[in-house]
Amino acid sequence: MAHLRLDLSPLRELRDFRLLFTAGLVSNLGSMATFVAMPYQVAELTGSYVAVGILGVLEVVPLVVFGLWGGLLADRIDRQRMVFVTEVVFVLLVCVLLVNALRPGGGEVWPVFVVSLLFAAVDGLQRPSLDAIIPRVVPPDRLASAGALVSLRGNIAHVGGPALGGLLIAVGGVQAAYLFDALTFVVSIVLLARVARVPSTREQAGRPVDELREAFRYVRTRRDILGTYLVDTLAMVFAFPYALFPFIAAEYDAPWSLGLLYTSLAVGGLLATVTSGWASRVHHHGRAVIAAAAVWGVAIASSGLVGDIWWVIAWLMVAGAADMVSGLFRSLIWNRTIPDELRGRMAGLELLSYAVGPQVGQVRSTFTAQVTSLRASLVIGGAVCAGSMAVLPSALPELWNFDERRSSPVS
Repeated sequence: MAHLRLDLSPLRELRDFRLLFTAGLVSNLGSMATFVAMPYQVAELTGSYVAVGILGVLEVVPLVVFGLWGGLLADRIDRQRMVFVTEVVFVLLVCVLLVNALRPGGGEVWPVFVVSLLFAAVDGLQRPSLDAIIPRVVPPDRLASAGALVSLRGNIAHVGGPALGGLLIAVGGVQAAYLFDALTFVVSIVLLARVARVPSTREQAGRPVDELREAFRYVRTRRDILGTYLVDTLAMVFAFPYALFPFIAAEYDAPWSLGLLYTSLAVGGLLATVTSGWASRVHHHGRAVIAAAAVWGVAIASSGLVGDIWWVIAWLMVAGAADMVSGLFRSLIWNRTIPDELRGRMAGLELLSYAVGPQVGQVRSTFTAQVTSLRASLVIGGAVCAGSMAVLPSALPELWNFDERRSSPVS
């Protein structure tokens, strides 16, 4: 059991990582409350399913565009300062939502859409710096433990944040959720101000277009890195199940299960994280990435074959655990081998698969369900995902053979 226990030493011994972890945990809980409140407010103001759906679609383009720009900035300027400033912008945007919600009649809908666009843009600017700062404050031999803790933070927020947001909305309306989010950002800002500066290690920067070309050229020379992007994209395109959850609840005549379906993946990820002590003893990171993505596909397919809603939830938890494991080892490959002067831009490129994959997956899953059936969509998507993982070892041997013992950690 000791080998399974989550390693908390980075929190105990690394001050800057502890500050970043705590700031992220607090602000992520608030952000997830707002994530629940915004579509709820739009639904209340418009009564339109389409209007609520547009909120998610709006995020894709600014997240991609500003993610690439944020990657450039993460390699040019102080990453701590970038995270701090964007956190300040986040709290200002939440205050706009709060002021709008306090207006007579519950406010207007257009500010919610505008803030949604701006949220995605600021997130795209911040995330590359937030990802690239970790290898600068955590030594190479602690990256596995730190990565598991970052996953733990995200899973706690995804499980607790929506539940807390729903409670706040029930008690005080969306205004309470927005106020809570604003307060969490204030706490986060205070903590981030205490993090040591993380200046760029580059001596000079060129034109933005040339710097992006440099990142793309680097990806072409690193087929193991390219493979991690491909694994994530395939898993999301073929087996991303979120759009089907309302239909699954209806299929099993279990409307009460909808919330459990949405949290099941995060719960599975949380369980995998707290038992991730074994991860530091795995050296073939590429094989772990591919195997975990295959388990994700098998679990999604299995959720379409069972006859009880509780078995669906159980298989989704398995899928969430596998997704966490895949993500953990993908981040280890990136953090151990990508040169610091490229980490920001590479994190920006990674946002492409993060932003596009799930959206395409939602279209794929609903279209397949429309032309076949709900269960067939889950089974086909999961099977294709698992099958694609089976051919990757021969198609991308650089990823399959990646061994962190033979890679040179970079700082």
